[in-house]
Amino acid sequence: MTFFRIFKILTVFRAYQLNELLPKHRSSKWLRTLLFCLFWIRPKAKHQEIGERLRQALQELGPVWIKFGQMLSTRRDVLPKDIANALAKLQDQVDPFDGKIAKHLIEQALEKPIDYYFSDFDEKPLASASIAQVHTAILKSSQAEVVIKVLRPNILSVIQADIGLMYWVANQFTKRIKSGERLRAVEIVHDYEITLLKELDLRKEAYNTARLRNNFINSDVLYIPYVYQDLCRKTIIVEERIKGVPIADIDLLKQHNVNMKLLAERGVQTFFTQVFRDNFFHADMHPGNIFVDITDPQNPRYIGIDCAIVGILSNDDQHYLAENFLAFFNRDYQKIAETYIASGWVPANTDVIALEMAMRNVCEPIFAKPLAEISFSQILLQLFQVAGQFEMDIQPQLTLLEKTLFYIEGLGRQLYPELDLWQTAKPFLEEWYQDKYSAKKILQQAWGALPKWRNILPQLPDKLNNYERITKQMNVQLKQIEQQLQRSKKRERNLHGILGLVCVLCITILIAN
Repeated sequence: MTFFRIFKILTVFRAYQLNELLPKHRSSKWLRTLLFCLFWIRPKAKHQEIGERLRQALQELGPVWIKFGQMLSTRRDVLPKDIANALAKLQDQVDPFDGKIAKHLIEQALEKPIDYYFSDFDEKPLASASIAQVHTAILKSSQAEVVIKVLRPNILSVIQADIGLMYWVANQFTKRIKSGERLRAVEIVHDYEITLLKELDLRKEAYNTARLRNNFINSDVLYIPYVYQDLCRKTIIVEERIKGVPIADIDLLKQHNVNMKLLAERGVQTFFTQVFRDNFFHADMHPGNIFVDITDPQNPRYIGIDCAIVGILSNDDQHYLAENFLAFFNRDYQKIAETYIASGWVPANTDVIALEMAMRNVCEPIFAKPLAEISFSQILLQLFQVAGQFEMDIQPQLTLLEKTLFYIEGLGRQLYPELDLWQTAKPFLEEWYQDKYSAKKILQQAWGALPKWRNILPQLPDKLNNYERITKQMNVQLKQIEQQLQRSKKRERNLHGILGLVCVLCITILIAN
């Protein structure tokens, strides 16, 4: 399966003449040669620009590659404008599948004819994405406008083929590249596989959507649509139909005199609120999943959809990440280095001074620029790369957060190029950190833990006795193991002596003869 998938990728790469994107370096010579050998492949879209050819190639390769293109499209600071514009079409302009098939799949999931629950079902999809597509309808019970999201047919087999290829590449990378194990490529693929498979169960998306909606139920910065839980199944989800302007339609937002500065700042605020206040963040916030409520243009509100991919951090990661961000904002490189060591992201025996100097060397030249021109997510990525030189293990949970931050910053800069993340994020983090670790909060946590201690304290003497008994047993077992090792060494010495004596006898006999 892996071989055929590799061959498919290479043929698509050749058909759309994507060799133009390869670096002109000898390291890519072997790939150029391999592509040249596929000379019989008929060119596709040969009169299109490279960005459009790349978009069509990713679309032909399927959902895993489409999602990769979606992420790339938000990075206009590193991509040429024409390529970014072409890839942006992957957000919600993926080729749809037949609406009649969609209707049949919905009826299969509900085990009822479509008109049992809905009227005015539109077979023409409202939007089509990599995993699923969306159709509009009217809910008969309340006459509410709804959207029905339905999975693409046979999507699992396509994803499994690409995931299999990714595992193969990750294993080769781990075996053949120096320090490959430290990068935990297989673990990253495993986490990505879990994320994608979660997207194939729309009941999980329904849960995520309901939870995010509850977190922002009275918010003036983010609105999440209502989910009709009783109509959700593994392959379909039914939600309130939202009305808003696509975030990518910047010209229309400007025509309605939307406060772009406030909108961009609220995007950053929404991200940090989800990560630190709620510890439950929408991790797929590309432009196709974000709309803007412009009912009040000077007080715009985001509308978030497609909550299939979410992120959660451990309490330790959340704590150390906040400390890392604040130290970074304050240009306290010693604190950054100490945080990386204390968090366990780099080994405990790391030279803190050497790590601090490496962090400083990366950041100081960047800080010479105006703050509004500095890419926060890019610096964070560079800090991870520097830490990698000190044997930092790749942290999959931080990789997901890093991707989300790429989306948010890229989006904010499109809306308002002068966006200053320092001015927006630093006050929020400082307030959150002070509140989280204030004396009042600690006392509240201690008071809340009293019921647990009430149950633990009566059992404490027995637990201590058990601990002492187990410790004694372990010491006895360790002594027995030590004695066995000594006996084994003694037998080994005796065996060596016997072998030596045999060798001497053999040599003596040979000499005598």
